[in-house]
Amino acid sequence: MSVQPRLNRLFGEDGKCFDVAIDHGFFNEYSFLAGIENIEQAIKTIVLADPDAIQLSAGQAKLLQAIPGKKKPSLVVRTDIANIYGNKLPSHLFSQLINNPVEQALALDAACVVVNLLLLPNQPELYHQCVQNVCALKLDCERYGMPLMVEPLVMLPNEKSGGYMVDGDLTKILPLVRQAAELGADIIKADPCDNIEEYHKVIEAASGKPVLPRGGGRASDEEILSRTYTLMQQGASGIVYGRNVIQHPNPELMTRAFMAVVHDGATAEQALDILKGASA
Repeated sequence: MSVQPRLNRLFGEDGKCFDVAIDHGFFNEYSFLAGIENIEQAIKTIVLADPDAIQLSAGQAKLLQAIPGKKKPSLVVRTDIANIYGNKLPSHLFSQLINNPVEQALALDAACVVVNLLLLPNQPELYHQCVQNVCALKLDCERYGMPLMVEPLVMLPNEKSGGYMVDGDLTKILPLVRQAAELGADIIKADPCDNIEEYHKVIEAASGKPVLPRGGGRASDEEILSRTYTLMQQGASGIVYGRNVIQHPNPELMTRAFMAVVHDGATAEQALDILKGASA
């Protein structure tokens, strides 16, 4: 079946998408709960700002889909759970798919599913498991017309910088992004690179698949908005940001500011005006 109908729900008419990730509670990390302690209220706040999509676990997705009315963000369902995000890696690493992930996503009326392709230093077994996860998902996604977002993440050593920190080395990012495309990704959620001005190389490696850079850890308003503007100018098809929205003092205005950059080509300065409550 074609994935295009659901892609049409996910992306705007301009071919761009802002997916707000609120799936951090899935990973059993205390620090990830900041800003989403009350998950129902966090979802309602982001819905008011009207992004293109909200990324949730299957267990919390019903909170979004229970909101009445025709107009609300599309649902992206996280399909895998990993234990790799602490300051010290556990003795046994895993990235495990939930049971029947595509069927669960269909039942929740999702527009897309997302899965990790993790590359951690000296952890080939984990990487192999992620490849297996992508391969397993791809078959069901093709069968049911469900878009597959693959998240090729190159990470720094946990003991050096804590979990979930980007290794921005293009020589590592580019082949992993290409592998995601080769494995059949419909959308690629990729790391930013050290020199954002070179991000067009990541777009090229994705071989025509839309690339949505992830936000990573919290950054200042000026830094993250400037980075987002540059990424869009480099050819990104949107963004998938979580902590830079949900941990912001005003998540609703921050969402509107990012939407202006993604869909309207707003500069960082114009987006900051929105964030301050002024008209851009």
